[in-house]
Amino acid sequence: MQKDKTWLFEQMPIPKAVATLAIPTVLSQLVMVLYNLADTFFVGLLNDPIQNAAVTLAAPVLLAFNAINNLFGVGSSSMMSRALGRKDYDSVKRSSAFGFYGSIISGVIFSLLCVISGSALLKVLGADSTTMEATLGYMRWAVYLGAAPSILNVVMAQLVRAEGAAMHAGIGTMSGCFLNMILDPIFILVFHMGAEGAGLATFLSNCAACLYFMVLLYRKRGRTYVCIHPKLFTFRKDIVKGICAVGVPASIQNLLNVTGMTILNYLAAGYGTDVVAAMGIAQKIYMVPMNINMGISQGIMPLVSYTYSAKQYQRMKETIWFCARVVVTLITLMAILIYIFAQGLITLFMNHAVIIDYGEQFLHGFTLGMPFLCIDFLAVGIFQAVGLGKAALIFAIMRKIILEIPALLLLNALFPLYGLVYAQTCAEVVLALSAVLVLRHLFRQWQADEQVNGQVVCPVEGS
Repeated sequence: MQKDKTWLFEQMPIPKAVATLAIPTVLSQLVMVLYNLADTFFVGLLNDPIQNAAVTLAAPVLLAFNAINNLFGVGSSSMMSRALGRKDYDSVKRSSAFGFYGSIISGVIFSLLCVISGSALLKVLGADSTTMEATLGYMRWAVYLGAAPSILNVVMAQLVRAEGAAMHAGIGTMSGCFLNMILDPIFILVFHMGAEGAGLATFLSNCAACLYFMVLLYRKRGRTYVCIHPKLFTFRKDIVKGICAVGVPASIQNLLNVTGMTILNYLAAGYGTDVVAAMGIAQKIYMVPMNINMGISQGIMPLVSYTYSAKQYQRMKETIWFCARVVVTLITLMAILIYIFAQGLITLFMNHAVIIDYGEQFLHGFTLGMPFLCIDFLAVGIFQAVGLGKAALIFAIMRKIILEIPALLLLNALFPLYGLVYAQTCAEVVLALSAVLVLRHLFRQWQADEQVNGQVVCPVEGS
């Protein structure tokens, strides 16, 4: 088993290794978008801005799931891949068990907190007397009951991917997506449940995906390093520290993203329900290239983690540069196409003249920052892969607290409504330049270290 696992990381040609890891990861990331796109599409067929706004207003809470996903998924998978590079197979198994049980416990706690907060949470999200009932209906299934399976689905995909089984990770998440696309029209259109039906479809689909992973681990027992035996769930210091060194900054990074989206939706809500609905549709379309970008960045993380820990620096650098060329070219082309066909894309989701006009303008603003965003995402993925969680956190703080949120407030004041969608572009230009400088510095350190004595210059935090 060990020889089969290390072939991909150590000897497979880099383009093939990247494709093996990144393509299924991209597909699984797109699945997360398709969950929401399917909800938005079928709810949009009702031509009811209130129902569509409900899905949009609940989006920050669903995005908050990623805070837990990152803590136990990104943190544990990074720890697993680094341990594989050191041939420390006991730590690999214990890290996977910690990620599995930690995600379940945290998902249940998250649900309870949302239930307890009740209408107060809905008001913070921007719901008012018009959209309150529809938003609550969607969250009842997608969040109150659905947090744990939604989080566990993503975390288990990360754990499986950490040992190179990216295809199985993709199949697991895609199975839930296909079920969601089947159930959405049944609950929304046939049973006339509206946004609540979309939430129910999402809940059942995530449960099905979790079931796939459980069956997969049962069938691969003895042939996988992913272990969910309760006896291996431990708070051993090196395991917790190694996971949290990457997972906690990644989690905080996501919470900052949720904060930014909440502020954006709150400011947009001040302009009316039509604006909220249009903003939600534009965000969902924008999430397609963004998640492709994220999928490539996360897909190469096991390879970067392994080669870094195994001190195969040249292979690591070649992997990173290859991915940089691919992702910048791909995302730039997608940005151009979305900009050109913005009106038609919005029309696919709702044939409402006012919403189409708003949505087209919003998409034009969002697309300008895409080429810069992919550089930032790749840099953060590298930081997480080599255990430099603090560097990833610094970039997250720069993106949201220092740059994007102040830009939202300033541009909305200077250019009411339409200024909102250019805030992220302003932030990403600065971050892309910073990412290039930081990566250049790290590469020089690794190269100097490789030439002198083969020792790691940049220490892996917590490992």
